[in-house]
Amino acid sequence: MINGWFAEVGLSGWKAVIGALVLPPLPLIALVLLGAVAVHKRRRVLGWTLLLLGCFGLYFLATPAAARLLTAALLPSPPAFSLSEDELLRQNRPNAPSTAIVVLGAGRRQYSPEYGMSNLTPATIERLRFGLWLSRQTGWPVGYTGGIGYSEEPGPSEAEIASRIAASEFQHPLRWTEERARDTTENAALMVPLLRDAGVRRVVLVTHGYHQPRALRAFKSVAARIDWPIEFIPAPVGLPASGPWEAGDFLPGGNAFLNSWLVLHEALGLLAGA
Repeated sequence: MINGWFAEVGLSGWKAVIGALVLPPLPLIALVLLGAVAVHKRRRVLGWTLLLLGCFGLYFLATPAAARLLTAALLPSPPAFSLSEDELLRQNRPNAPSTAIVVLGAGRRQYSPEYGMSNLTPATIERLRFGLWLSRQTGWPVGYTGGIGYSEEPGPSEAEIASRIAASEFQHPLRWTEERARDTTENAALMVPLLRDAGVRRVVLVTHGYHQPRALRAFKSVAARIDWPIEFIPAPVGLPASGPWEAGDFLPGGNAFLNSWLVLHEALGLLAGA
């Protein structure tokens, strides 16, 4: 896997830089610039083709339609976790396997001026909130995995911040915290042994829908490598509402571009084995 090669040669910290170079908008901007140069050199057919492709790509990726189509093609998400369909998982059954909820980190803010302390990103809060809500509904304990990302400044880890927020703001303390993971691969590598030592046999994995394919692959791979029979149940958050196409789906916007970028980022991570 490409991700393994990066780790072996000590280039893991450069993954963010490489991602920025190969993910939009930079490749599409480069396409526009190449087209402009070709037109200037009187290679008009090639130049206008590149210009139109670059402009169309930038426009299309900024529409909700692009994010929807890319998700369906590259990262089909598991359905929403339904408690009514999973009643048999409840731990009040005799001899039921031990079940835990695991929330995967999605970034931190080293300092939020409005709070006067460190904080989690909105995406991370969304995951944490759902994990804690599931815990209240089921009685299953919650674990959190997330450290300090590559090339981030020192400070409290995601897990430390999440633990503080869970206890002080949600009044629902975490059972486990894993504070060293810098990416999804390390989330799995460090969290699965911790769960094994706690006797957990079922894990409800909480992360965004676009991240579920990569997260599930990483956790299942680690469980297989250490020969521990853990069942992983996806509990995606941030799922888009299904419905008919609307005219607004083809109008550009910042949030739509971000969603398209996230899908492409996760697809690249799957391809690289990250």
